[in-house]
Amino acid sequence: MRYVILDTDVASRVIKRQLGNPLAAKMTGATWCVTFVTVGELWQWAAMRSWGPRTREELEQWLDRMVILDSDDATSRTWGRISAAARRRGRPRPANDSWIAACCLAHGFPLATFNVKDFDDFAVNEGTAPAHLLTTASAPQDDRPQNQPFM
Repeated sequence: MRYVILDTDVASRVIKRQLGNPLAAKMTGATWCVTFVTVGELWQWAAMRSWGPRTREELEQWLDRMVILDSDDATSRTWGRISAAARRRGRPRPANDSWIAACCLAHGFPLATFNVKDFDDFAVNEGTAPAHLLTTASAPQDDRPQNQPFM
């Protein structure tokens, strides 16, 4: 079975039914996962935007269909290692992005994201990991090469 982790930006577009065909095609046949970070960010959005009960229920139902990756020992150790390495390089990364990257590395799953710049440092410095980005495009017309290494 093939798994793919959805970054929060991609999860949001999926929920809104606004995912473009190029990325949707790459994700076809994969089992979609979200990290505990994305779950938290989605619920934060619901609170910040004062979603009503119906919209919150729709989010709950969508999350029920996802594989949710929690922080386990391997993910926590990976987060510690990559966060420390980024700090030593003088490039500390945001905690949420670091946790999502750690989940990808610990599980060996690719990440679907439109926010490539958020993960570029991990791609360059954690280059031996098995995961790859599914997209490097922030917009469908972007013609940069796809499937560039993630970590």
